[in-house]
Amino acid sequence: MAVPKKKTSKSRRDMRRSHHALTAAAYNECKNCGELKRPHHVCGSCGHYDGREVAAAAPAATA
Repeated sequence: MAVPKKKTSKSRRDMRRSHHALTAAAYNECKNCGELKRPHHVCGSCGHYDGREVAAAAPAATA
């Protein structure tokens, strides 16, 4: 069975793990209504995608 010859230092271990950090999700502004939406997704507030309406607009939530 393979066993490490030397202990991996905390510095070397953490440098290796530095690429595993989570990144924030990307958001773009909808060109129709100005709300934030995920890229390449239908806008949740107005139902537009790529300059045209592809889904019925979600009803506004009243509280």
